Amino acid sequence: MVDLDRRQRVTLTWAGLAVVLSGFEGSILILALPAIAREFHANTPALSALGSILAIGTLGAVPLAMLADRFGRRRLIAVGVGGFSLVNFASAFVPSLAGLALLRLFAVCFEVLVIGVATALIVEEAPQRSRGQAVSVLALLQGFGVGVTVIAYPILAPNWRLLFLVSGVGVLAAPLIWWLLPEGKTWQGVRVTGSALRLLMQPPWRRRVLILSAMFALFAVLLEPAGLLYTVFATVVLSWTPTEISVLIVVSGIVGAVSYLAGGYLTDRFGRRAPAIALTVATAAATSLSFGSGSTGFFAGNVLWSGFASAATPVFGAWSGELFPTRARATAEAALGLAGAVGSIAGLIGVGVLSATTGLGGAIELGGVVAVGGALLLFLLPETKQQPLPE
Repeated sequence: MVDLDRRQRVTLTWAGLAVVLSGFEGSILILALPAIAREFHANTPALSALGSILAIGTLGAVPLAMLADRFGRRRLIAVGVGGFSLVNFASAFVPSLAGLALLRLFAVCFEVLVIGVATALIVEEAPQRSRGQAVSVLALLQGFGVGVTVIAYPILAPNWRLLFLVSGVGVLAAPLIWWLLPEGKTWQGVRVTGSALRLLMQPPWRRRVLILSAMFALFAVLLEPAGLLYTVFATVVLSWTPTEISVLIVVSGIVGAVSYLAGGYLTDRFGRRAPAIALTVATAAATSLSFGSGSTGFFAGNVLWSGFASAATPVFGAWSGELFPTRARATAEAALGLAGAVGSIAGLIGVGVLSATTGLGGAIELGGVVAVGGALLLFLLPETKQQPLPE
């Protein structure tokens, strides 16, 4: 386990609370999507359009992340938690799918902000030799938040609005995070000059941003439709019940939790680039398997997909943090999220169009080829294991 001093433990505790809330509130829509689709009489193209609208919310995270690079990590994390909690609470009262999409668009903006800034903070404050393990703990906490939704929804199903009502608890947590989360020493130790976005457009950061952005975009062509619509696929195509879906998510979550920690250990010992490439290719293959076979293949593929993707999370979290300067690290994280949103929109539109001829599973499978192409771009990035963070 990561060896942390008192300040680092306090930082991880309150940043961890922020990502727990993000994981819980951000997973409600996905788990409850079949019930939401039935209530609002939405078909696959409509749900794909919903996902595309939500991806646009990532746009708003970029200027907010730039504020985190200029004014610090603590306040923006607290603002983000308060923002997505308030919007998600309001989502419990929406009368239409369009209304839900509009509110969730703003929630996504704040959720992306919190995850990106919290990851930047943990990378900056963790011991140099164990950054990957520190990020893996943060990812595990986010997964714990998702697990709360997974356990609660089968009990409440199909009453998805109740979960959004509970999201209001984050509004109470936000002031505590503002007061008790320490500001990062690494950020305080650099002199902020000029625009973070302008800095990222200078060598060598520009090349790194472009390569990682292309990779995240291509990977999202597969993962966003798969992640958004897998509960719909299980319900409509495989005729699974909410309880069966939750069993799958629990098993996948257990595997994912172990894999978060394994990925952190793996990357701190063997580096960033090789594990990132191997895990990305493996995730693409497992995801495609999930939608290319029957119930058994769907179950096995989802468990493998969860394991590989979870192991990759701390690898990319540590690597992306080490690739960019402290003066623009939060902005870089948000920019990568924006690139992923572009790929998400492309993937969702593609699934919406192709599902009429190939079926939902076949349309998602085609994204696997694109995702593997994105993984190969990672060969162009430098290894950064245990190197000092650029200022």
